[in-house]
Amino acid sequence: MNVLITGGSSGVGEAITRRSATELNNKVYFTYNNSLKNSKQIEADHPNTKAIKCDFKNKNDIAKLTNKIVELDIDVLINNAYSGQFLESHFHKTPLDNFITGFDNNIVPTISITQAAIGVFRKKKFGKIITILSAALINTPPLGSSVYVANKAYLEELTKVWAVENIKFNITSNSISPAFMITGFTNSMDERLVEQITNGHPLKKLLTTEEVAESVEFLMNATQQINGINLILNSGVSIK
Repeated sequence: MNVLITGGSSGVGEAITRRSATELNNKVYFTYNNSLKNSKQIEADHPNTKAIKCDFKNKNDIAKLTNKIVELDIDVLINNAYSGQFLESHFHKTPLDNFITGFDNNIVPTISITQAAIGVFRKKKFGKIITILSAALINTPPLGSSVYVANKAYLEELTKVWAVENIKFNITSNSISPAFMITGFTNSMDERLVEQITNGHPLKKLLTTEEVAESVEFLMNATQQINGINLILNSGVSIK
């Protein structure tokens, strides 16, 4: 399969890229922004991967990527990239511009990329869309996460629309909502808070990026009968 992973050079994205590349029949394309060195290392470790520079805040980069999707002839799109912070400030203290910027830098690019992918999928009569959301949509949202949670909630509803509108073309849309993990996205959090989250976890250990990648691999290889689901990885802390 030809796979495109956005934000695939670090954190969860890197784990997904590397896991996908272990299947040597896959051709794995992944986008990066600032992680050039790590992207080169991934390419060196896995010859069936190819890094693509794409800054989600740069409209020209997004346009180049969407135009390239036809050439890549992808079978699977994994929407993973996120530009911004996990925690900012309480909702009533968050400037309106932060919500607008978050939408412009995350939702709009994802819409453009997914529209281009669906165009390819419909011609092939096959495709899989997998979108990385967050268990914060199911669990109690962390204080200060209003911009991040709002963006993920918007994407959650879009995944359902994609599932319903495209299944007759043999195209599925599913999502994964991982619980808190230690990645470059979250490593600025206070160690005491991380310890508190770990101690409160029913397994006394946090979710890993590799476990998320395993779940993505499952959906990549799953029957097309699995469509419109949100796979929640939170050890049943909250059940939706």
